[in-house]
Amino acid sequence: MFDRDLWREIFQSINMNKTRTLLSGFTVTFAILLFALLFGITNGLLNTFDSAFVDDAKNSIFINSGRTSKASNGLQAGRQIQFENKDQKWIEEEFDGKVQYITSRIYINVTATFRNEKSSYSVRAVNPDHQFLENTKVTYGRYINESDIKNKTKVVVIGRLVEEDLFLKTTAIGKYVNLNGIQYKVVGIFEDDGGDNEERYIYMPVSTAQQIYGNNDHIDQINLTYNPDMDFDAAIGFSNLLTRKLKDRFMVSQNDQRAIRVRNLANESKAVDQMTFILGILVLVIGFGTLIAGIVGISNIMIFIVKERTKEIGIRKALGASPSSIVLIILLESILITIIAGFLGLFLGMGILELIGPSLEDYFIKDPYVSINLVIGATFTLIIAGGLAGYLPAKKASKIKPIIALRND
Repeated sequence: MFDRDLWREIFQSINMNKTRTLLSGFTVTFAILLFALLFGITNGLLNTFDSAFVDDAKNSIFINSGRTSKASNGLQAGRQIQFENKDQKWIEEEFDGKVQYITSRIYINVTATFRNEKSSYSVRAVNPDHQFLENTKVTYGRYINESDIKNKTKVVVIGRLVEEDLFLKTTAIGKYVNLNGIQYKVVGIFEDDGGDNEERYIYMPVSTAQQIYGNNDHIDQINLTYNPDMDFDAAIGFSNLLTRKLKDRFMVSQNDQRAIRVRNLANESKAVDQMTFILGILVLVIGFGTLIAGIVGISNIMIFIVKERTKEIGIRKALGASPSSIVLIILLESILITIIAGFLGLFLGMGILELIGPSLEDYFIKDPYVSINLVIGATFTLIIAGGLAGYLPAKKASKIKPIIALRND
């Protein structure tokens, strides 16, 4: 296998037949290039779908209130539905075992000041469970806890960019930030994969916000996650039941779509999963079709190469070469060309994806990439196919008597 003369002979054969080598190499390169681009773009589409849920738990349900659009139970249309703390408590008790995490939300716009720095931000007043619904990553300090809720403490957890804006090079942990004239202690810094907008939020205990900014128990929104053991259909059924019972609780018509709105990410996740499943099957079919086309191309070229070298095989046999050595030299030449061409196609594909990746975001294709292991596997599939395609005719040609091979036209 590592005979220097053998490899010298292989490279001489490649050098003397440049057109044949380029033709067989192009077939492999083109097949692997298409394979890499196809799977890279598919992965980019999957990244786009995933990024839509990156900053929220995928089993989240968002409950919003509005005004009634229809009269119901003797009550006029246009009635404002107002959630309170007791409504969150009712959901916890009514659907015990089906709710994983639950939190209230109150939205407040504030002007934040620290020393000479000032800027405007949005505040979310929440319960401790909110951290798990929003996939918030606390990098320093801590998040809101039950003690904060119970004691209505004036503490906040701020986003990474809020710290950069207000505290510059000073750490915010333990410092006091002024929000609309009231001092709050910073107890935590968080990051969020949802992007810069998410990292400009400030979190505080919901009980603190209710006491300071309204002196009531009103809440703007109720968010929860359902039991992750539920499948999509069970989760959708749960949110439908939750919607019906909430409307009954507030004496809202079941046909009223504005008074109480329940958004279940399971609906969107189910649609995305169905789309990605179909897309995955389509890509596999096209990908394997591309490989098969490459295999057929290599096979045809190898058959032609062996036929073209029949006289050469006759001369080798006349000079005493064994049939196995003849088959080996043809196979090694085929495998060498396929390996070089295959990895060329791989690197071309990865380079093109890297080059055009940013521009593809306009077409909802985010960070396209291809698994190197997958493409290497496809390359070795072509190598094996090329080897088999060359072995059979080479084996047959090696058995031809020298005198017959030399007479071959």
